[in-house]
Amino acid sequence: MEYHDYYKTLDVSRTATADEIKRAYRKLARKFHPDVSKEKNAEARFKEVAEAYEVLKDPEKRAAYDQLGSDYRGGQSFNPPPEWGRGGGFRPGPGGDDAGFSDFFSSLFGDHGGLGGTGPGPRGGARFRGRGEDRRARLDLSLEEAYSGVSRQFSLQHAEAGERGGMALKERTLRVQVPAGVTAGQVIRLAGQGEAGMGGGPAGDLLLEVALEPHRLYAVEGRDVTLALPIAPWEAALGATVSTPTLGGPVELRIPAGARTDQKMRLRGRGLPGDPPGDQYVLFKIVTPPAATPRAKELYEQLRSELPFDPRADLAGG
Repeated sequence: MEYHDYYKTLDVSRTATADEIKRAYRKLARKFHPDVSKEKNAEARFKEVAEAYEVLKDPEKRAAYDQLGSDYRGGQSFNPPPEWGRGGGFRPGPGGDDAGFSDFFSSLFGDHGGLGGTGPGPRGGARFRGRGEDRRARLDLSLEEAYSGVSRQFSLQHAEAGERGGMALKERTLRVQVPAGVTAGQVIRLAGQGEAGMGGGPAGDLLLEVALEPHRLYAVEGRDVTLALPIAPWEAALGATVSTPTLGGPVELRIPAGARTDQKMRLRGRGLPGDPPGDQYVLFKIVTPPAATPRAKELYEQLRSELPFDPRADLAGG
């Protein structure tokens, strides 16, 4: 039988990544799909592309195929190695559909793992049917939207068969309800909103990955948020109760006497909602008022003379 160079079929290198293989397959599948293609021998080329992708998308099948080495060339006569059927190669599990793949494919993997179904096709053979690819997109949210939840409408472009054949870009509008408490990197799945299936197969899903916009007040880590809170020297020295912003609204925070810069306090449960909810951390930042007026300078002079204080005492004799 004839050896099939699946890498050449998809026009990718033998070191291609999974994403590169997927992109190559999607490009060629759209080009040669029998329902829309005007290319010569589109049906045969589509089957070759689908067979190559069936092998190279699956890490186990690809590894088994790669065991054959790179010495074969398309068109060469090929017979499976003698040890292949005794555990030297891929052994398919039970079940699966015979999608009309080549004898080469069947000799290596059995009649399994095909295009996802059978039925009458363009020439009465196997029907080209397969689930559409999942599609990914980024969903940018403000921290306030992540805290409260939001309904968001957005537009996506997708490829669709044109009236006169070929593929055309169409735009569709979707709405997603974002639950309260989503975090950066969380994925929201919209079932059936990905790429259309082939031959009547089910559509893939749309996977929205949450990205949080930078916030002017808060740093975010998971569900926890951190706020740098400016405090005056006398508030740090004597203690005070100050109004402090949180995502759920301001709260009264008691600053202990003798507070230091970068000292941290925790407001339990004041971060992003969840089970359990996150916390808010308050980081003190002592801010010194400027000596911008004669009276301010006088007060600083009085403080220097009446308050014996050496901020560098710990450095002496070091």
